[in-house]
Amino acid sequence: MATAVTPPRGMRDFLPADKATRERALGIIRGSFAAHGFDEIETPVMEDTARLHSGLGGDNEKLGFAVLKRGIGPADLVAAADADDLLSLTDLGLRFDLTVPLARFYASHRAELPTVFRSIQIAPVWRAERPQKGRYRQFVQCDIDIIGEAGQLAEIELIAATVAALNNLGLTGCSIRINDRRILTAMLATWGVPAELSERALITLDKLDKIGVDGVVTELAGLGIDTAGLADTLTGFSDAGWPDLADAPAWLDAAAYADLLSLRAALPGVALEFDPTLVRGMGYYTGTIFEIKHPDLGYSLGGGGRYDGMIGRFLGTEVPACGFSIGFERIVDLLAGSDDDTAAAVVLVHEKDADPAALVALKATLVAQGLRVRLEKRTKNLKALLERAGSLGYGRFAVVTNDSVDPAELVFKNLGD
Repeated sequence: MATAVTPPRGMRDFLPADKATRERALGIIRGSFAAHGFDEIETPVMEDTARLHSGLGGDNEKLGFAVLKRGIGPADLVAAADADDLLSLTDLGLRFDLTVPLARFYASHRAELPTVFRSIQIAPVWRAERPQKGRYRQFVQCDIDIIGEAGQLAEIELIAATVAALNNLGLTGCSIRINDRRILTAMLATWGVPAELSERALITLDKLDKIGVDGVVTELAGLGIDTAGLADTLTGFSDAGWPDLADAPAWLDAAAYADLLSLRAALPGVALEFDPTLVRGMGYYTGTIFEIKHPDLGYSLGGGGRYDGMIGRFLGTEVPACGFSIGFERIVDLLAGSDDDTAAAVVLVHEKDADPAALVALKATLVAQGLRVRLEKRTKNLKALLERAGSLGYGRFAVVTNDSVDPAELVFKNLGD
């Protein structure tokens, strides 16, 4: 029986047309971020195990792929099993996000970087996810971060650059949901949630979109939290809008909310939606948090926030930081292939006995004129050949004979005609 020749589960091959769409999108995102003053960096695909599992990655640490040390013997395996510490057998792991590598990168190169560093990272990451639609074990993240800026300028620049990228991709109708971890902390305190249960309560609240108000209330009650009247409060959040600060409800941290109002005023062209139930699951967030909302989708297209405490774990001194990540795999699925460059992509259909040297010289002349050129040997089923070329982004074709090797004599026709 033949062995299956599919990629590993949760990982994918990309045919030329798909790859072309992805590269166009990545080019637009890179250009948008660079136009806003961000500089691209690159970090290794692997980091030290201790760094990846230091508590900086939240729940994603549980999904990391670990790399075994060299020279492990049976005694090492037994010892690790007895100690219930399989990570002791590893020294490296594949990165599960780009934030932990960035924190290490900044700690390594701080002396060579500007006081306020604006970074771009666009690269694959790996997580041991349960593969399903929209969730893969290898996927691309597109991150921008600002390190060293404690004021709101960081959030403003990040949101503005991200919205510009979405607009340049042609994704209309998106909005940015926004909240602040300080508001969540004050909310839990108002509900009487003990400090030791805060993180578990936030994990439950973060599932509001999935399990609904009743599900959240039931889970919180299961933690021993008094949920009297909580269902009405949560239901009221769905149309909370931007409440007047003067009439703010008891659970709303006034200082944090005033900061959000300032952000909204600084971004008049951006659709910002205040959502007091927005949590963002990563425990390292310390202030403003945000997510990209699409009107036709029930999941976010990216998000981020302020994480002022992370880099200090490496340096021993606090460094303010804020980041925004675009969920590239989800976004690229929404994009249609662009035909902007099809007119400049041509196919030269030649006979089997055409002179190779003449074909290559003709091709070189057209390439020098700025065209993308593909040579195709004529087949009996010319229609199928042209359809395949069209699916790969070519827009025109010409038939080359031994007598038509002069570019001026070529007659180009549109592939769709």
